[in-house]
Amino acid sequence: MLKGLWRRPLRTGLTLMALATAIGSVMALSGVAEGFTESFRGVYESHRVDVVVSRQGSADRLSSSLEESYVAEVAQVEGVSDAAGVLLETLSAEDQQVYGIPAMGMQTDSWLFTDYEMRAADPGLAENAETIGQVYLGENLAGRLDCEPGANLNLFDEPFLVAGVFQSGSVWENGSMIVPLKQLQELAGRDGQITYINVVLDESIEAAQVESVVKRITAVDAKLLPLATDEFVRSDTRMQLAGAMAWMTSTIALLVGAIGTLNTMMTSVLERTGEIGILRAIGWPAKRIAGVILCESVMLALLASVLGGIGASLLLNVLANSEATGGLLQPTIATSVWVRGMAVGLGIGILGASLPIWRASQMRPTDALRHQG
Repeated sequence: MLKGLWRRPLRTGLTLMALATAIGSVMALSGVAEGFTESFRGVYESHRVDVVVSRQGSADRLSSSLEESYVAEVAQVEGVSDAAGVLLETLSAEDQQVYGIPAMGMQTDSWLFTDYEMRAADPGLAENAETIGQVYLGENLAGRLDCEPGANLNLFDEPFLVAGVFQSGSVWENGSMIVPLKQLQELAGRDGQITYINVVLDESIEAAQVESVVKRITAVDAKLLPLATDEFVRSDTRMQLAGAMAWMTSTIALLVGAIGTLNTMMTSVLERTGEIGILRAIGWPAKRIAGVILCESVMLALLASVLGGIGASLLLNVLANSEATGGLLQPTIATSVWVRGMAVGLGIGILGASLPIWRASQMRPTDALRHQG
């Protein structure tokens, strides 16, 4: 079945590489977008957060601003078990040349802070550090900064004690740092402000009752926008942009791959004009010849999909372990991305065979044999 393709192994090999690159690009970009989304979702799922409260009308919920006083009010709502405010900022450790570090400001006596597995520094060091401030590093970030509990870390040219190194179920959090809320508010010039409130509902609250609790939180103040965790993640502007950019960029690669497949299959049909004429002359119907061409194109595309998926997986692992993106991405490609990649490959295979099939079906045995002669 693949005899026609491997008559020109160099051309077929180049087409296979181009198509594998195109499909691999789709899978890699989709994997990055979904990995980023899963990392973000893991921030809340790792702490069993049911509802996230941000500011109503904010275009970017991760940079919204709420008064810290809302935390106590939300905690009093019927059906709410715990509530903790979080201030998100981005800091840099210039001495180590590590930039864009996610920083989470929270109360160190809150349920949220105690939910982390912490390797704390010596208590004596912590007592002496009250005047310079403290930070807690995720295990991935601690590795990037080469810091252990008890070390000093400069932020904004001020020394901070690394009071602990924590481990979280979230990849994103393991690449971030925790700063006591008041200290981060002072550093960011956002006194009395937080970004959002993490809410854990009572265990007695069932899925069907979550909406009623959300309405009660909304009733506290019209400025509040409570959303179930999954909805909060899916509707975030960054997540939507990441997915859109992944598909927009990969569309170009797909067009190149489709054109390459079409060119290879069309050339294969033209080179086999005499063979097709003989097959028609001995009684092969046009549908049978079309089936051979379609199978060759689909098998080429599916092989490219497998190679592209393997390449995408390797690339994503490299990105996930690199210093630039370490601790921000899930280093695996989800099953849904593999299925999507194979479906795209199958579609390209069918599309690439359509014109050659039409060309072959129009050949009359006498014309094909005359062309061969």
